[in-house]
Amino acid sequence: MKCEEGFLYLEDGTFIKGCMFGALIERSGEVVFSTAMNGYPDSLTDPSYKGQILILTHPLIGNYGVPEKEYYNGILKNFESENIQVEGLIVSEETKGYKWNKTKTLDSWLTDEGVPGLSNVDTRMLVKKIRSKGVMMGVISPIKEMRNINSKTYEEVDFTEFTSPKEVIIHEGKGPTVVVVDCGIKHGILYELAIRGFNVVRVPCKSSANKIISYNPKGVVYSNGPGNPNLLKDVIKSFTEISSYSIPILGICLGHQIAAISNGIRVEKMKFGHRGINKPVIEVNSSRCLITTHNHGYAVNLEDVRNSEYEVWFYNPDDKVIEGLRHKRKPIITVQFHPEARPGPKDATFVFDVFEKMVK
Repeated sequence: MKCEEGFLYLEDGTFIKGCMFGALIERSGEVVFSTAMNGYPDSLTDPSYKGQILILTHPLIGNYGVPEKEYYNGILKNFESENIQVEGLIVSEETKGYKWNKTKTLDSWLTDEGVPGLSNVDTRMLVKKIRSKGVMMGVISPIKEMRNINSKTYEEVDFTEFTSPKEVIIHEGKGPTVVVVDCGIKHGILYELAIRGFNVVRVPCKSSANKIISYNPKGVVYSNGPGNPNLLKDVIKSFTEISSYSIPILGICLGHQIAAISNGIRVEKMKFGHRGINKPVIEVNSSRCLITTHNHGYAVNLEDVRNSEYEVWFYNPDDKVIEGLRHKRKPIITVQFHPEARPGPKDATFVFDVFEKMVK
């Protein structure tokens, strides 16, 4: 097969040649990596990757193609959003894929969605570079000339503007109403709420506390989403106000970070973050280890937690990053990892059961 030349440029001056697939266009973003061996349809449609070029470390990507979308009560069962969210994809080898439910190849899917991919790349070398130097801005381009990477850095852009819904979306259920503050929610989270019978009301990320309370919720979920949580002043304000009502709150990923910031806890950029589906976390009160799905590049400051109204619920044994919090007095729980685990192990889905008990 003919190789369409493509190139990756990094802000440290690295210049890498590969073969382009998908859309033959130029895109820029923060270059990050995931160690997941499967689940590329889920990863590529995860809104938390907005603004990022994703490296997948597994050597063969595309093996089972892309399936047709399946829905439950308006919620996707096999993708995390309606469209590809990453700015670009980098793999060692892109394959055509064969499976009974395949409707597209990875190549044709990226082409249809206008997203560039780059294959025939030494992803091992790239990941070692990022682990050593940290994540950095980059450009995928079909043009050989060195590109100037002079756009805003990832930390300076509020990417929730591109992932949060503009209007309220309701997934009707017969149970209590739960309002989801949707900053770019994964449909796996919506699915876990829906199968527990909740009436799920999704409101735009920057909705006011008054707007949220107007739906008379029995619980509130602050969702995952992309970018720097410290930029989201409106979301932090609504969380602070909602927490005064003693309504049960669940914060997931970005929502976990928002909860921390609202309590005066610093949330800081990590060197290269946690992205994968086999990350261990320890539950403090039981000492049991769970294998969980992660996608985060920011972390809660441990020293600040010790001086706050929160206590540690989960932590990562590899680097001691805080992976979950519980409020000492109020019905607020948070997790930095993804308990819905799409793709990934189901060890932590009980977090939704804990929230359900708090609500019901």
